[in-house]
Parts: sequence; structure tokens; C-alpha cells
Amino acid sequence: MPGIVGCITRRPRALAEAEVRRMTDALLHERSYVSGTWAEEPLGVYVGWAARKGSFSDRMPLRNEAGDVTLAFAGEEFPEPDVAQRLKERGHAVDLEGPSYLVHLYEEDPSFPAGLNGRFHGLLTDRNRGEAILFNDRFGMHRIYYHETKDAFYFAAEAKAILAVRSELRRVDYQGLGEFVSCGAVLENRTLFEGIQVLPPGSAWKFRNGFLERKSSYFEPREWEDQEALDPEAWYQELRSAFTRNLPRYFAGREQIGMSLTGGLDTRMVLACREPAPGSLPCYTFGSMFGEHEDLRIARRIADICSQPHQVLTAGEEFLSQFRHYAERAVYLTDGGVDVSRSPDLYLNEQAREIAPARMTGLYGGELLRGFRAFKPSEPSVDLYSPEFLSSIRRTSTTYAGLLDGNPLSAAAFRQGPWYLYGSLSLEQTQITMRSPFLDNDFVRTVFRSPASALGSDDVSLRLIADGNPALRAIPTDRGVGGDRGKMLGGISHGWLEFLFKAEYAYDMGMPQWLARIDHAFSALHLERLFLGRHKPFHFRVWYRDALAGYVREMLLDERALSRPYIERRNLETVVEGHLKGNRNFTVELHKVLTLELVHRIFLDGQDAGRSGESLASAVPAAAL
Repeated sequence: MPGIVGCITRRPRALAEAEVRRMTDALLHERSYVSGTWAEEPLGVYVGWAARKGSFSDRMPLRNEAGDVTLAFAGEEFPEPDVAQRLKERGHAVDLEGPSYLVHLYEEDPSFPAGLNGRFHGLLTDRNRGEAILFNDRFGMHRIYYHETKDAFYFAAEAKAILAVRSELRRVDYQGLGEFVSCGAVLENRTLFEGIQVLPPGSAWKFRNGFLERKSSYFEPREWEDQEALDPEAWYQELRSAFTRNLPRYFAGREQIGMSLTGGLDTRMVLACREPAPGSLPCYTFGSMFGEHEDLRIARRIADICSQPHQVLTAGEEFLSQFRHYAERAVYLTDGGVDVSRSPDLYLNEQAREIAPARMTGLYGGELLRGFRAFKPSEPSVDLYSPEFLSSIRRTSTTYAGLLDGNPLSAAAFRQGPWYLYGSLSLEQTQITMRSPFLDNDFVRTVFRSPASALGSDDVSLRLIADGNPALRAIPTDRGVGGDRGKMLGGISHGWLEFLFKAEYAYDMGMPQWLARIDHAFSALHLERLFLGRHKPFHFRVWYRDALAGYVREMLLDERALSRPYIERRNLETVVEGHLKGNRNFTVELHKVLTLELVHRIFLDGQDAGRSGESLASAVPAAAL
């Protein structure tokens, strides 16, 4: 994901600058990226950055008029509408269309960066004070990795940038690896790499004379948790006001915005409360190669009601023919933060970028307003792993349980988001600017004032939609939520939609083993065609079995994969052959072991391991490894 890298040290300038150039090169994933470096030698600060051209943060570094304050900033900030103008009126040289106001905001606001709103990280130097500040957003959603040595502090938007200059860190952290297998995410600000950690949310770490002076925080969740709860009606009115008042900020800026429209509630809330001018907001939905699913049908109706253009983007035969490239690239770009099942997201966001370079989404709305839990621990359904590694996987349940203690909104916003949801976000952000109004500071602060009875249902979301655009409230979701439940939903009942939703899951990744054997016995009938594509766009059970069988066999029956110290060799062979034959379903297990194998080949085995054909050779810049 585009961002900053750097080294804070008293080592010789030539050495530090050479390392920062290598770290910066590790972030240059697309030809459209711009980059640069700068140094503040008296403070021992050496910084580089990479940004998508035309994005909010492509004009780094920012400096004040005197040249004694410098800021490298990555991500986006969504200020009050008149902030830049106020600073300009106070005599600062401010570009009203760009981020230059940020460095002057530091000069005016002693609490900086506490007043910033968005997903971001940055490093600021102040020569007069002789200090540097490394900071991130209060949700930790624009990640910073770091590594400390006796004589240097390394930080980077991607772990691979640190690995590029500290090769001794190419060692797996087995606790993090166990958490990834169990939860699909590494917990508690750990990573997959021993010695590399993640900056906690809301950090503002101060450095002086090339050394870390204080690990401080400018925000604690308790600030929002300790607010007085409002009564239901007062809270709803305050929430609606915060959402509608701040929504225009997320449609501002230099980049054209498109909307990834679904049949659910969150993107619908945005459209209902925004009411964009006809034809001004290109919309698109991710489709299925097996047919037109409910999400797509409903999204098309929503776009039509709002008079917006709509397209369908599909990961089909072309994607499958290039799966090796996209799987390996997804793992590489996210430092192993997602498994290979997210590779279609990379493919589709490349297409979405051609429609508009910024993407409006409804991300985090369900987690905050309706209590969606994005992940939970699980144990492998088959003995794929050694007893020692399996114990690491099982310990994850205890760690996870501790994360749920306390305020559930804090768990969603400050733990679930930066640890689990970050992975897919970081992948998509390599291609496109991702925006969501549901992480607006004002909005989330107001959510924390909710009465106990207000969250956990669809009622608040449906009311927001109805108050903004009643016609959108009248359309049920892909699972029959909303609309008039007493009537048939376009000829399809709510109960039937629920059946199809569950049946598709049962015929895809969730197929139980007894059903897999039955399905295999009647394989000539292709029963999956009755269910696949009704609700979901991606279908890895049959993809692994059919179109991707050669890749799965090549990767996992390779001697390197079978010899990993935590793998039970014979059981992995059984899993692969059983799934490819079609009488067993090991979709989830294949997601994990394919990803772990790629992590080894890309990051741990050495420079040339795993580079076959044009895939990794084209995905991984030579300077990065």
C-alpha cells in the first residue's frame, strides 16, 4: 500500500540514505506511482515515500514557509470544509485544493495530530524543537510497520520494505503464523515476521537526535467509551446529523470517484443521504461467472433509481488463466496479510481503477452499526499441521477471547479493523483510493453514544435510508432485509432467498464432507450450477477442483511445500488429492496452505525462490528483495 518508509539513526548519512532508497523501491508496485526521499540529517531522520499519482498525498514533502517544519504524509485527511481557508487567512501559504494545509495545522494546533480525520500515517520534523513525530490515524487503518535496533529505528508502510534492508528478519513468527491460520489475521500488533511489529492505533512517537524518546498516544478509545449515552431518538437524530453533515467531505478532492455498489445496506445509506447529480457517480458491482446474482440485480435497481451509470466487473476465465500471477501478487503486496482467496479483489480493482481512481464503499458500516463480527478463530478440520504448530493455532482462541473484553464497539473499531479488515484494504489500496464515511471521527464518536438497545439490528440503517430516499428503503437486500416482507420480493420470498444463500454456501467453500461425496457421485449432473452464482461472485471450491487444479498440485505437492517443518506431509497430500478428485471439500485449508507456501517462497526462502514464468518476476520489483 502506498505510504512512507524511513530510518531514524545517528549512523552515517550515506548509509542511511542508501537504505531508504532501497526501502522506497520496495513500495513501487505500479508505474503510476510517484516517489521521493528527503533527509533531516541534524535530527537523524531519513524518509522516503510512494503515492499513486493524482492522489491526496502525491505532493510530498510538505514544508512551512520558514522551512523548519517538514511533513511526509500518506493516506487521506478529511477536514472541516473551511480549515484550509482559515489557515490561508492567517497568513499561511496554503493550496486550497491539496494537503499543504497539514503542515500549517501542526503550527496552529498544539494537539496535532489529534485533530486529523481519516486513514493516514506520517512523519513530521521540527528543527526548532529538535524532534520528529511518527504518527498514524486513531483506528490504525493506515498501517506502519517498525523494527528497532541498537542504533536505528526502521518504519515502513509495508513490512517488505524493512525486509529489503534487514535480511536477518526473514524469519517466521510462529505465534503470528498460528493466528493467521486460525483467524485469517495476525493479532495484537504482531506480524508474520519475527522482529517486525505494527504501530498501535493513535500513536505519536517522538524522536530526538536520532533516537526514540517516547512512545506516546494522542488518542485512547476510553475518550469515546466514557461519553454519556443518549436516549434512542436523540441518538438517532445526532447520528443522522453527523452522517449527512460529513458525507460531502468523502466526495471531495481531485480524484474522480466511483462507487462499488452492492445489494446490502451500507452503500445504500451513502446514496440515500448523498443524492449525487444524475450521471455523476459511476457505479459497479462484482459479478459471478456463473450468472447474475441477487447482489447485482439489486445494485442495478439502486443505480437506476439514483440515475447513475452501472457496470458489472467479473472475475471469470481470464482471471483464472492468470490466477498464479494474482495469487502471488496478492500475498506479496499485503506482506502475507490476506490469503489467496482475496486475489480476485486485486484483479477487479485493477478494472475499477479504469472507471475511477477512487472507490466509495460501505466498509465498516455493518461492523459499527449492526455488530458484524468479521472474523473468529477456528481450528483446521484435518490434521494438516504438526502438533507443535497446532498448539500455536489453538492458543489463538485464548488471545481472541481477551480481545472481546470491554466495549464491543472498541473491539470492532480498534482491533477488528486494523488487524483483520486491514488486509483486504491494503490490497485494494495498491490500485485505487478506498473511501468510506463510516470511519469518520465524528460519526464513530456518535456511534459510541448509542443506547444499548440501538445497535445489533438493521433498524437504524433502514431508517437512515428511508429518511434519505424512501424508494431505496422499499428495495429488499439480497437476503430479503427491508422492503415489504409481507409481499413477494419480485417473485422471490424472503425465505427462498435465505435458502439459496445457505445452499450456495453449502455448495461452495462450506460444503460438508458427506455432501461432497454425494456431489462427486452425481458429478455428471453439475449440481453446483443450480446454486453457485446466486449470491456470491467467487467460487473457489470448484475453481480449485477444476480450472486451478494444476496450480494447486504444482504448488502443494512440490517437495518444498511438503517439507515445511510445520506440515504433516501425508495429510497434505491427502487433502490435495481428495479436493482435486472432488469427493472432499478442503477449500478453506487450501486457501491457508497455498498462502503459507507463498509467504515462504516470496519472503523467507531467498531472492529467487518461487519465481516461475512471468508471475513473481513481474510482481516483485528486483530492488525489493
